[in-house]
Amino acid sequence: MAVQAKLYTVDEFWATFGETKRLELVKGVPTEMAPTGTAHGAVSLLLGHLIFAYVEEHDLGLAVGAETGFVLTQNPDTVRAPDVGFVAKARLPDPIPAQYFPGPPDLAVEVVSPNDTATSIHDKVLDYLHAGTRLVWVVYPESQNVVVYASVDEAYISGADGILDGGEVLPGFALPVRDVFKKLRE
Repeated sequence: MAVQAKLYTVDEFWATFGETKRLELVKGVPTEMAPTGTAHGAVSLLLGHLIFAYVEEHDLGLAVGAETGFVLTQNPDTVRAPDVGFVAKARLPDPIPAQYFPGPPDLAVEVVSPNDTATSIHDKVLDYLHAGTRLVWVVYPESQNVVVYASVDEAYISGADGILDGGEVLPGFALPVRDVFKKLRE
């Protein structure tokens, strides 16, 4: 007879693990996230910095860095932590929660690490989009391109000559893809 693992709620997950480990909660199951490599960290920080500066300059809402938890579903509960997240000003609760954000980000940026599988990235993208995330960027440092998802039916690949466009989520934001990977080529 198979023994079912305990399924955690968002509150149990926070109370048990809080900010102590690199974990996500996937359909009630705590899932460990391995430490990232240098290329991943450099790309994540650059994108986070540029998005944060743009959001602040235009008073668009809140940009957050890696490991910020977003509650995407409940029963079973899922908490995902994009490498960069953005929440539009109109959706921000007052005060900003000390714990996980109660809903999806408007923009989720996932930077792919060498140990990430295609399935795990695909599952994250679907979790974000099904929860209501309006834009997902999946950044591939190794091949130096970005897959942009506006919905489960609308995605495209932006190569080195492309532009990352914030669309309706970050109006006016435009970043040449080659600039995302500039430090990796130096």
